[in-house]
Amino acid sequence: MKIALCIDDKNGMTFNKRRQSRDRVLIDDLVKLCSGSRLLMNSYSAPLFADYQDSIEVREDFLDAAGEDDICFVENIDLLPYENMITGIILYRWNRHYPSDRRLTIDLSGFQQASVCEFAGSSHDNITREVLTK
Repeated sequence: MKIALCIDDKNGMTFNKRRQSRDRVLIDDLVKLCSGSRLLMNSYSAPLFADYQDSIEVREDFLDAAGEDDICFVENIDLLPYENMITGIILYRWNRHYPSDRRLTIDLSGFQQASVCEFAGSSHDNITREVLTK
């Protein structure tokens, strides 16, 4: 499976048990990037994709249900138990440091950067998207 997630400069994913930020341009970018693949997430993340209900699959066991070519958007789940199943990562960096209570815990050193691009979002002037592969 591939995962997509948003992190700050210190790998923070959530603050006070809620998302650090939301960005509609980032969501548009991810949906376009996932065209042709199944995009899975839990109900916590689903409201971010309200304009794309036909493009997503919402289920609480989405990481367990994901196939090899599926992409899972992750905000509030520790990925360490799934580390060996992850073959690729779409990593959005906020390029800021926020206080966080959940961090990305998997080791990224086994991944290679396949591409990187920067774009202006709706909530952040600069978002960096990195695509990593094993």
